[in-house]
Amino acid sequence: MAILIDKTTRVLVQGFTGQIGTFHSKEMMDYGTNVVGGVTPGKGGSKHLERPVFDTVKQAVAATGANASIVFVPPPFAADSIMEAADAGIKYCVCITDGIPAHDMIRVKRYMRRYKAEDKMVLTGPNCAGTISPGKCMMGIMPGHIYQEGNVGVIGRSGTLGYEAAAQMKALGMGVSTSVGIGGDPINGSSFMDHLARFEADPETRAIVMIGEIGGPQEAEGARFYKENMKKPVIGYIAGLTAPKGRRMGHAGAIISAFGESAAEKVEILQECGVAVVSSPAEFGETVQKVLAKL
Repeated sequence: MAILIDKTTRVLVQGFTGQIGTFHSKEMMDYGTNVVGGVTPGKGGSKHLERPVFDTVKQAVAATGANASIVFVPPPFAADSIMEAADAGIKYCVCITDGIPAHDMIRVKRYMRRYKAEDKMVLTGPNCAGTISPGKCMMGIMPGHIYQEGNVGVIGRSGTLGYEAAAQMKALGMGVSTSVGIGGDPINGSSFMDHLARFEADPETRAIVMIGEIGGPQEAEGARFYKENMKKPVIGYIAGLTAPKGRRMGHAGAIISAFGESAAEKVEILQECGVAVVSSPAEFGETVQKVLAKL
């Protein structure tokens, strides 16, 4: 089992014919992802990587039956691309694009409110590494070979720390059910809490790794959700213990602006809620192994 994507997922690439879109589309197709076509306005009717190209997402969905899309569109136009995907009936969208203005993402969040819960598109990102269900489907820019199929869910704001966790688990013979990158921007499509609920409901996910960082309330909200609603164990890590207050560190959302947003404060909240906290990125694999051994 997996969450969000599996072997049946039909993927559309927005920004298909660009340099970045082309490179990562090839990688996804080589992995076995069912990429059914792409969208580049003005190039509709042509073919790229032996797949059809469309001018709009609506045309692409009607012709291919796509139910998921991945966005490799430049920052000034990426928000419109996300809203276009939602309007076309796409069920799951991954936005890889970094540098989307916060005001544009506020517009996206408002736009998404018009849909009923059952019709609302799930969005992860922007500024994320994507989502992978090992052995089934990859929608992102991650190195697929480091992920082994298994029963540990991963949710992270940092793509590279997600890779590190997956590589350490694989080295110890453990695998991932699905790894979800929620992105490092201050305004993103979905939260830790959203995906913790999905993993809790997935019968084949036994434990979840939650990789956070400084800035924002999402990790604390996720920890409280775990305490009140979950039975499966959660292993947490917070990056940025040495980050100074008020200075942005790496991701646009990684800035301490209020109480409870520093790494030390978040670690304290996670521990109070019963989350098994990883003290160093070098200990992901060992910590997950210990937690699984107790189940």
